[in-house]
Amino acid sequence: MKLYVGNLVYNMTEAELRSIFAEFGRVVRAHIITDFYTRQSKNFGYIEMSSQAEGLKAMSALNGKMVNNSLLAVKEVGLPCE
Repeated sequence: MKLYVGNLVYNMTEAELRSIFAEFGRVVRAHIITDFYTRQSKNFGYIEMSSQAEGLKAMSALNGKMVNNSLLAVKEVGLPCE
């Protein structure tokens, strides 16, 4: 299950993001979106959990949770429009 994670602090690393979600299951991939030129975080990223159940558990627990003085926004990523 792929999740959008918003309101990340600018200096969060992918390893830190992965560790936050690892408590809820196996993290397949963690990716923070950065500016192409400056490489600075755009304050959001994506997490891919190994199962739907783990993703739902993580989303339920972390959406609206304060992490590093920032309120996380966690949502399921839908299928792309056709």
